[in-house]
Amino acid sequence: MPSYIIERELPGAGDLTRDQVLAVSQKSCSVLNNLGPAIQCQHSYVTADKIYCVYIAASEEMVREHARQVGFRANRI
Repeated sequence: MPSYIIERELPGAGDLTRDQVLAVSQKSCSVLNNLGPAIQCQHSYVTADKIYCVYIAASEEMVREHARQVGFRANRI
């Protein structure tokens, strides 16, 4: 499957608490489980105002559907 890097603009991302990051991660994983094995998160990086996520997925549309369901816009894929 192809790899995708997703850029999410999230002002203040670098100031998120551990509990906030955990909550976002848990929601993302829940959506991934519902979408099935055609999409997987590999890892993420948090900067001051953005989060970058590396996914493997069957298609870009699958990545966009994950972002829609999680509620965090994928600004660039």
